[in-house]
This record gives sequence, C-alpha cells and structure tokens, in this order.
Amino acid sequence: MSTQRRVPVIVGVADVVNRSRKVEDAVEPLQLMLEAIGKAIIDTGLPHSDVASLQEQIDSLDAVRSWTWPYPDLPGLLAERLAIKPNHSHISDHGGNQPGLLFDEAARRIAKGESNVALLTGGEALASLSACAAAKRLPPPNWTPLKEKVDSVFSPTTRELPASALPGKWTASRTDADGVDIGATHSIGSPIQVYPLFENGFRAYRGQSVKDNHAESAQLYAEFAKVAENNQYAWAHGKEAETAKSIASVTQKNRMICTPYPLLMNAFNTVNLAAACILTSTEHARKMGIPEDRWIYALGGAGTRDSNDFWQRPNFYWSPAISRSLDAGLEVSGLTKDDIDLYDFYSCFPIVPKLACHHLGMSIGNASKPITLLGGLTSFGGAGNNYSMHALTEMTRQIRKGNGKIGLVLANGGVATYQHVVCLSKSPRRDGLPYPDHNPLPATTTNVQIPELDDRIDEPSAATIEVRCMLHISYSCCD
Repeated sequence: MSTQRRVPVIVGVADVVNRSRKVEDAVEPLQLMLEAIGKAIIDTGLPHSDVASLQEQIDSLDAVRSWTWPYPDLPGLLAERLAIKPNHSHISDHGGNQPGLLFDEAARRIAKGESNVALLTGGEALASLSACAAAKRLPPPNWTPLKEKVDSVFSPTTRELPASALPGKWTASRTDADGVDIGATHSIGSPIQVYPLFENGFRAYRGQSVKDNHAESAQLYAEFAKVAENNQYAWAHGKEAETAKSIASVTQKNRMICTPYPLLMNAFNTVNLAAACILTSTEHARKMGIPEDRWIYALGGAGTRDSNDFWQRPNFYWSPAISRSLDAGLEVSGLTKDDIDLYDFYSCFPIVPKLACHHLGMSIGNASKPITLLGGLTSFGGAGNNYSMHALTEMTRQIRKGNGKIGLVLANGGVATYQHVVCLSKSPRRDGLPYPDHNPLPATTTNVQIPELDDRIDEPSAATIEVRCMLHISYSCCD
C-alpha cells in the first residue's frame, strides 16, 4: 500500500439493541455484531449496488472481547460470515478502554496507508444469557458452539478477588513485589468495591459531606438518565427516567451495593447491545463515492494506565491515567479543552465523570457542555467492554447533525485503571498535521509517588486513615 500519509475518517456507524428477554428471542453477540456491521455499511450512504464492494474491501477487523460468550476466534467468525480476508485481524483484551484504543490504532493504520477500510465492532447479549440461566436452559442451539468446556463466563463483579474467596469464578489475582496480594488478604478488589474507595477519597479531598456527596451523585445520574431516556439505543429508552430522588433513596429495589453507591449508581450490564464503526481515508472515501456529509474526521488519541493493583495508586482522589490521557488526547489532536463541544465520559460509577470534570475544570452536574451522549452505564447499559464503541457511534451522529463540531470520548476500564481518549471533528485538523503516528503516552504511568505500604504490623503504631469505606456488598449488583 501507499506510504503517503492519509486522513482517516469515520464513514459508517450503527447500533443494535435487542430488548427481548424471551429465551426464544435470545440472539448471540456474534449475530448482533453482524447486524450492526450491515447497518454501518448502509450508513455510509453508498448506493445499494456499491455496498457489497465496500464490504469486500474491509482489510482491517478489530473486535472488542465479549463478556457474554467466550468465542474461540471472534474475528475469524466475523470474517467468515462477511466473506472477507482482512490483513489485520484482532480481538481486544478485556477493558472498557478498548474501543478507544482500537479506534486510535485503526485510524493510525489508515493514516499510514497500512489499511484502506477498517472495521471495529463489539457486542453483548448478557440479558439473553441471564434469561436462559433464569429459565435453567441453555442458549438456543444456533448459538456458536464452544469448543472447550468452561466453568463460567467472564464476571466483571468478581474478577479481582482470589479464587479462595469466590470458588468457581474466573479471577485475576495479583501480588505485590513481596508476593503479597493485598486485595486477596482483605477480600477487596472488584469494581463495586474499588470505585467507592475513589468516591469516598474524592469527597474527603474536597471537604464534602456524605449527604452532599450523595446528592451530587444522584443529581448527576438523574441528568444521565434523562439523556438515556431520549437515546433510542439505550436499554432504558422508552421508560420514564429515574430521578435524583429515586436514585438517592436506598430501598429494597435500590439496595446499597457498596457505600456510597446504591444499585442505581452501578453499571447495569444485563443488556443486549452491539455497535460497529467503519473508517477509511478521505482519499478512498472520495474514490468510493461516499458522500462527504457522512465523513467525521479522527483527529488523534492517547491513553495510558495506572497500576493494576489499586493499593499501588498515589491516592484515592486522583487518577493520573485519566488526567494524562485527557491532556495528551487534546494536545496530540491539536486542541484545547475550550475547543470541545461534546464529551462522553465513561460512567460505570459517578466517580469517573467526576474525576474527568474536576481535571478539566468543569462543573460536576449541570455542565455547560454535554458530558454524556449515551446516558451512562446505568441507564444506557453497561455493554460489557463495548460501552465506548456506542459513544463513538453516537458522537459521530451528533456531529453529523450539527449538535457540535468537535467531540471527545474518554474510555475507562478496570478499576479506574486503563484509559483512552479519542477526539473527533466535523473538519480536518486545523494545524494541517497528519494523524499522530504513535500514542504519546507510556503504557503505564510510573512517575507518580506511591505511598510506602507495609502490610505487616510487628508492634502497635500510630496510623492515619485516609479513606473509610463501609462495605455493603452484593455480588448480584448487575441484575
């Protein structure tokens, strides 16, 4: 392929939602993704006669790893069903940052001339899988058979806890430099436990009362719920939005999961959703005859990660990875925060958009600019690792409609661990520079001061407790 630098653009996007909870309507993630891909190709605006040609030219295929079904080779299955033979075929790791990372890397391949047409997709059918489990039935026989027996599917709720604490669950326990797994020792490490540590730490850092903090989170998520109410692809679309009062009130239906978060401040993952995004270059789009009103320019991206071990973070009121990814994502795109019209901050729990807003000097709640286009992982739906793919598709639609000229998506994963930012625009880069040829950030943030940790107490000593987090844990937080 040509080595001349090209300008990457989004030319097609689509989302698919299957709201049925009937076992007979259970459609596997693969099929939802294929439906989204087909709609994304049509979304390019090409005549029907040219649709097949565009599909045949897909030479780069990235799939976000599914929580629902452990496919042995998801990209291979997609390529087979699409009758394509991409030069690049990849399935992501687990992590909500992955859609942003895959998008950034696909745009870079387009810019370098390593790819002509890139396809990104991901999907979940956790609602259907849960319905099958509730009925004590296997998914329909037309689901892709698994080649090997598995004990359980991926569980985001329990992934950080030790096997001894939660037998039968998939785990990823880790140890510190001395071989001590602090999370395992204290039975803490899942997202529903660690994100509250940050919420409580951030509240204490700001000198905020528990009551005011709870009201702030409820108001923020009420605003998000109204956005989801009007988003046709949101899992909660068509239902009356939850209010600040209902979100704040701890009841039998809105039980406390882990202080300070009741159920309606937790990600809701039992959804059936898929999305797809197609990128190409302005040169190839013009050659294919894709109308320019479908083009949305990819400007740049950046991402990094904090320590996998939550006890190896500098504190619980700041995420270096979030702050640095935001700053670098803007800088590498030739932008400042004042240039951004639309944001979508990942929001598995209120603390993530709060930390992003705080870093950018934006109001938390009643912000002057949208900070979610989807409605958050509670009201839009968790969508597994794929939430921010939906943010990219919706950002594309909003910019096409003229609701803003430049947008920023922050994709977050792990326990506020992995971050990736991408910026999109109605117009090409103002500085005339090509799409960045590399991620400007290191893989992991290392130049932060980590408090010394001593888990062994040989004699009584004085201590300062920085954060107090009372745990009221339910492992069915997503039902």
